[in-house]
Amino acid sequence: MSKKVIIIGAGFSGIAAATTLADMGCEVTVLEKNSMAGGRARVFSEKGFVFDMGPSWYWMPDVFDRYFERFGKKVADYYTLKRLDPSYTVIFGENDFWDIPANVEELGKMFEKYEVGSAKKLEEFLAQSAYKYKVGVNDLVYRPSRSLLEFASVGLLVDMLKMDIFQSFYKHIRKYFKHEKLLKLMEFPVLFLGAVPQNTPALYSLMNYADMSLGTWYPEGGMHKIIEGMVKLAEEKGVKFLYNQEVMSMDIASRTVQKVVTQNANYVADAVVASADYHHVDSKILAPEYRNYTEKYWDKRVMAPSSLIFYLGVSKKLNNLQHHNLFFDEDFAQHSHEIYTDPKWPSKPLFYASCPSKTDATVAPEGSENLFLLIPVAPNLPDTEEIREKYYNMIMDRLEKLTGQEIRPYVVYKRGYAHKDFMSDYHAFKGNAYGLANTLFQTAILKPSLKNKHIKNLFYTGQLTVPGPGVPPSLISGQVVATEVMKDVFGK
Repeated sequence: MSKKVIIIGAGFSGIAAATTLADMGCEVTVLEKNSMAGGRARVFSEKGFVFDMGPSWYWMPDVFDRYFERFGKKVADYYTLKRLDPSYTVIFGENDFWDIPANVEELGKMFEKYEVGSAKKLEEFLAQSAYKYKVGVNDLVYRPSRSLLEFASVGLLVDMLKMDIFQSFYKHIRKYFKHEKLLKLMEFPVLFLGAVPQNTPALYSLMNYADMSLGTWYPEGGMHKIIEGMVKLAEEKGVKFLYNQEVMSMDIASRTVQKVVTQNANYVADAVVASADYHHVDSKILAPEYRNYTEKYWDKRVMAPSSLIFYLGVSKKLNNLQHHNLFFDEDFAQHSHEIYTDPKWPSKPLFYASCPSKTDATVAPEGSENLFLLIPVAPNLPDTEEIREKYYNMIMDRLEKLTGQEIRPYVVYKRGYAHKDFMSDYHAFKGNAYGLANTLFQTAILKPSLKNKHIKNLFYTGQLTVPGPGVPPSLISGQVVATEVMKDVFGK
């Protein structure tokens, strides 16, 4: 029986799906709109600087280990990891820098300085978070979430109740800590999930375990080295990658995709997995009668933020910055209100600065720094050069003041990236950067389905379906959908 599978999009989920299906005996072709693999994790070079375009945090190393081990390989076969210590720095104001130690005992001592008894509370909190991580990441997120019956075992229901899925992270964390800055530190990881702590299930304290116990890592050469390794493994399995191949339509007969059509070729398919933007595929590529969801449905989804990013090449070494730096010197409540409740360009945004040249000399010329600045912002905002420049100067004013140095006169390369670019490069719905927010009513079976309801052999993977946004979830999403394809289409 023919088992030709077309994957649309070469991001993390698409490559993972392709490799898993090829390993199961399928003939897999990946059609990628852009000129290289990676999706949001693409890379570019200018003036001797090498910039990762998107993801910069390497968390949940066990998810990557499990992925490569699935194919009889190890992470070390494809790239080299280094654990960062400090994991990152949080800047609360002038001369108020917290270097977060990689060692949990040292972290407990730091907590104790600010709140008596908090070291013991941290230990208790992380023990519970470890349980959630074990059940959540090793079990729940690998379920396709196509039916409630997947969650119908008594043991699993007990586990889910113990994981506080019906309590907010905001309330949960305040059972353990009172100090305002400790709370900010503990709430930071859920920002990766695309929602405020008040709307994020306490289940996601598992992210704190990922942060504080499993650690922050860096693949030498940059995050794109993960993509290079995944592509190499995929090609070893026989996957064929075709670039500059934007999918324009699908030929459908008898509720089955027959061919996938790009701007210059047709590709026969027995099954199709869309790793491109779900909304774009569902609403722009498919005819109305084949769509899973209406525009009204999509407009009601709570989206994770978009981002305004600046890639900067700086011709001098910078002081008072680590590899990862979180600038929490303004009010998070106000910033989050301007992302989620009253969407607008933020008045006093928090921001993130990554300086990978502190760890890796290969990403910047000698004596220079590679600087990546990111402001989380609401999706679907007006995006002009004037707005970008306003926010560039706003955060550079604070960056220079807080770190005590001039930076702008030494910027020899600068590129901005925001909503228009996410839409142009990835067809990102409303210009979002991270996908669908992990709110209670957008979890598991309440996310957009990974299977098309009207077409027998069309599936979806990536950050707008299960298990959700982020690099490790996308990696898992590709594997999960591959299993469903084999079961539904090929009877395996």
